Amino acid sequence: MINSIEEAYQLLDSMNAPNRLKTHVRLVGEAAEILIQKCEDLGLNLDFNFIHMGVAIHDIGKIVHHQEMTGPGSNHEPEGERILLNKGVSPKLARVCLSHARWQEMECSTEELIIALADSLWKGRRAELLELEIIDRFARKLNLDRWEIFSELDLAFEDIASGGHERLERSISG
Repeated sequence: MINSIEEAYQLLDSMNAPNRLKTHVRLVGEAAEILIQKCEDLGLNLDFNFIHMGVAIHDIGKIVHHQEMTGPGSNHEPEGERILLNKGVSPKLARVCLSHARWQEMECSTEELIIALADSLWKGRRAELLELEIIDRFARKLNLDRWEIFSELDLAFEDIASGGHERLERSISG
C-alpha cells in the first residue's frame, strides 16, 4: 500500500528503479507542483496527495520495459498497473499507469488528468485537448464559464511548458 509520496519513492527504490526513471518522475513532479499550486490558488478542492503519488509511480512499468525509457512504447502502462496491484497498491492509484497515457480512452478523474498533463508539460509539449478538458472541469467546479479562466490557465500551462527545455536537459544529465 502506498499512502504518501515518500512511500511511492521508497517503492521505486525497493524495485531498483533506474536513476533516469527517478529523475523523470521528479521532473514531472515539478510540473505537477505548479499545477497543484494553480489549483490551490483557484480554490479547487482536489486530492493533491493522490496527484503526488500518481506522478511518482505513473511510469513504474518502465522498470520492466526499460527500452521505453528512451524510445516509444506503451507496454509499460499495463505492466505498471500489474506491478502495483501485485504490490497491494489500490486499484484507483495503480490505474494511473494506464490513465496518464490513455486518458482519451478512459473515464478519468480530474486528478488523473492533471497527472497526464504534467507528464506532457514537463518536457515542453502542450496537449490542447487535455488542457481544454482540464479547463472545462475547473470551470464547472468553480461554476464559471470556460473563458473566465481560460487565459489564466493557458498562461500557467505555457509557463510550465516554457521550462521544458531546461527540464529535458536535466533529465539527460540526471
